[in-house]
Amino acid sequence: MTIREFKMPDVGEGLTEAEILKWFVQPGDTVTDGQVVCEVETAKAAVELPIPFDGVVHALLFEEGTTVDVGQVIISVQTGSGEAAEAPAQEIPAPAEAEEAAPAARQPVLVGYGVSEASTKRRPRKAPAPAVAAQNGTTAPVAAPAVPAAPVAPAVPAQPTGERPLAKPPVRKLAKDLGIDLASVVPTGDGGVVTREDVHAAAAAAIAPQAVPAAAAPAAAPAPVAEAVAVSAAPAADPSARETRIPVKGVRKVTAQAMVGSAFTAPHVTEFITLDVTRTMKLVQELKDDPDLAGLRINPLLLIAKAVLVAIRRNPDVNASWDEAAQEIVLKHYVNLGIAAATPRGLIVPNIKDAHAKTLGELSESLSSLVATARDGKTSPADMQNGTITITNVGVFGVDTGTPILNPGESAILAVGAIKLQPWVHKGKVKPRQVTTLALSFDHRLIDGELGSKFLADIAAVLEHPRRLVTWS
Repeated sequence: MTIREFKMPDVGEGLTEAEILKWFVQPGDTVTDGQVVCEVETAKAAVELPIPFDGVVHALLFEEGTTVDVGQVIISVQTGSGEAAEAPAQEIPAPAEAEEAAPAARQPVLVGYGVSEASTKRRPRKAPAPAVAAQNGTTAPVAAPAVPAAPVAPAVPAQPTGERPLAKPPVRKLAKDLGIDLASVVPTGDGGVVTREDVHAAAAAAIAPQAVPAAAAPAAAPAPVAEAVAVSAAPAADPSARETRIPVKGVRKVTAQAMVGSAFTAPHVTEFITLDVTRTMKLVQELKDDPDLAGLRINPLLLIAKAVLVAIRRNPDVNASWDEAAQEIVLKHYVNLGIAAATPRGLIVPNIKDAHAKTLGELSESLSSLVATARDGKTSPADMQNGTITITNVGVFGVDTGTPILNPGESAILAVGAIKLQPWVHKGKVKPRQVTTLALSFDHRLIDGELGSKFLADIAAVLEHPRRLVTWS
């Protein structure tokens, strides 16, 4: 008999850990190649994990609710003596003693993830951040906690002058994203290797002096689309308790990290405009009654998305990203439109690929599919990658507007406020009109005040006079 180990897989999407939500097998159960043995929550979504060989479950090394690093053994299986083992039998370490191991030679594909193109495309974890409801997002504005003082670095020699610092590719990418010179980081890893924690400590030390005053101000986070499921409530607490602590992990943890990384990397500017959208609301109703669009979900968000796409066509330079390493602005000739969605597992921002090329009907179908997939917790990493610009709808909470934080790697994010009946001067008379406020946050390295203002004004112009969806297309 041989004891074979199954490790938490890394499918090349930058996953570093996952929480075991539920085991579907117990010791003594027979399993077959491809059978789902557990459900885990990664930084991206909840996925089912299949085992890649046959046998009898020998041991489950972690309990449900435990967060496990990629590469750690999570289950051992006793296989028949006649089978060819992938690796020699070995003693399985206890969970507390298990070291971070390299990914298994044969890695099963996580359901909903697909096959990774290359491990070099992993998205690293970014610096810790406040838990925000939206980000490229989704939630109501929340106050960002004060940035803690940087921890004292251990007495470990710095990198020798002239030598390339030792660090894994994800750590190098993290340092680049945070603008940290690896040569200046004090390594604490074995053999003088720079770890993620070392980079975070260096980043905290760099921003702590100037960040504390700013951190006290509330930072609005993107909110979910109207159809999205509300974020799950906090667990019930003892009424007599004065405090309740909730572990930050999974989607929430990564969202928080991304928000801090974005806030302290891209110089944010936010502009606002209040406008009359009465004509757009009338058009929404007319489209709902159009038999040619029967079966499609028609709502204000659909026309807002279309207005954003029209405004990008008129102001193409807003659709860009900043390449820190090359010190270049990368203009995108496609639009992957992000829609902030609140889910039971936290805030995510999937995007509609090539939204610029879709008809109104196709855009409606894509929005409906995006929301349904997010609600079910089945959004894949690919759906959340390579976004270029995002819309977050804080209006569903009755909020007038906010100052949303940019989705990392994107140039702008539009917050849509509540649409309310208000007194408005229309054709020289004060009349009740449907009014809303839009807020556009943008990266000032990419978009100057003139370009940002023109872009926001064009979005407003389309929503005030939606016939421009045709005349400006």
